[in-house]
Amino acid sequence: MFRNALEPWHLVLILAVLVLLFGSKKLPDMARGLGKSMRILKSETKAMKAEAVAESPERPRATADAGRE
Repeated sequence: MFRNALEPWHLVLILAVLVLLFGSKKLPDMARGLGKSMRILKSETKAMKAEAVAESPERPRATADAGRE
């Protein structure tokens, strides 16, 4: 159903609509802001994962290995 959902002409159409809506001067600023937001989100996600790993108690290896035998 969604086999060829996003073809190159779709991207061109989306870009054209963005240029018409926001103008060519604001697009670089918007892209920069989006990039900064993605970097912040990525670093926060990594920090949350590291915190979750540090807080979780370690499982004993004997029980994990016992199921394989």
